[in-house]
Amino acid sequence: MHPLKTPNSCYYCLSSPTNLLSGRKLRVAVVGGGPAGSSGAEALASGGIETFLFERSTSIAKPCGGAIPLCMLDEFSLPLYLIDRHVTRMKIISPSNLTVDFGSKTLKPHESIPMLRREVLDSFLRSRAQSSGAHLIPALVTHLEVPSSSTEPYIIHHTSNNTKRTLAVDVIIGADGANSRVAKSIKAGNYTCAIAFQERIRLPEEKMEYYQNLAEMYVGNDVSPDFYAWVFPKCDHVAVGTGTVCSKPDIKVYQRGIRERVSHKINGGKVIKVEAHPIPEHPRPTRVRGRVALVGDAAGYVTKCSGEVRKNVRRGDSEGLGGRGKDAREALVEICGDEYVQRMTFDSYLYKKLANGDRWEDVKMVLNTIGSLVRCRIVEREMEALKVNEASKSNHLPIASAVSFLTW
Repeated sequence: MHPLKTPNSCYYCLSSPTNLLSGRKLRVAVVGGGPAGSSGAEALASGGIETFLFERSTSIAKPCGGAIPLCMLDEFSLPLYLIDRHVTRMKIISPSNLTVDFGSKTLKPHESIPMLRREVLDSFLRSRAQSSGAHLIPALVTHLEVPSSSTEPYIIHHTSNNTKRTLAVDVIIGADGANSRVAKSIKAGNYTCAIAFQERIRLPEEKMEYYQNLAEMYVGNDVSPDFYAWVFPKCDHVAVGTGTVCSKPDIKVYQRGIRERVSHKINGGKVIKVEAHPIPEHPRPTRVRGRVALVGDAAGYVTKCSGEVRKNVRRGDSEGLGGRGKDAREALVEICGDEYVQRMTFDSYLYKKLANGDRWEDVKMVLNTIGSLVRCRIVEREMEALKVNEASKSNHLPIASAVSFLTW
């Protein structure tokens, strides 16, 4: 007899809410114990659903800068002891090392950017899910058996300490990251991924003092052709990393680039951890199939970067890489010096909502943006590209490129 087909239980089709389970609780497996998976497991278990949370390694966490929106503390009921640093100063540094202080004048007295370690956050959320009744299974999910009808269970094959086991469930939540096996099992389709690379570096006390409440972001082709690099403070170390979509094989080259840019600030530091991880660029074609739903990175629910900027980089011409790209980054950093731009950025990021702008300030921002682009010769270059395009009848779309730089 199948483990779920007992005399006192039956299956029902999830698409037919009138058909109810009798004799037992709904059984759900959440595959992946990151923030999305653990939060989902907590919610399910709190609602009285029999919940199993699979996590293959409770000691490994996705590498990321670790900055979280301020509103997340209340939204996820996160205790303050999880926070390593409350950043109130941020510096954005251009390819020519033009530096803009972002936030020192615009953050309100009660505002900050909380910085934490993902392994600390993930562990806390998993423990809270367990406290709500979820069963944590430290095992690797190897594959799924997809049922042929809506009345049959999904069979999860998993292994722990070289022991293979199976579990029959009614519903599956796939929260197992960019390389999701759950997504592959339901043929959810592929997506483009970036790669993030990060080193944790423990600094001497006097150098760590510099990053007491400061985070830094660097732009430039030496550190990333299409993303940015960062130095974010943690409890007793800094996270130094970068990411890219278009040049993933060269990620270590860009990591060396950011280390060189900050070498005078991290000299004497000791690398205590090296991390790399794929980051999805857009949602998968399919996020729900049957009684399986994908969440988080497995679904591709992330903030997407400008595709047009990447197209310019991928074109590979010397102007796109050495000229236009550098000019755009110089203009970006210059624009970030505007206090109104900073306030709008913080209002949207810290509270995850549309910021209420001022129409006159918006007009000034547009004019300042155009001024920055002109000073960096981007508009001039795009107008020249228009002329060349008209003459050659090529398939390039320089107008779209110009718009992408105005909105980047």
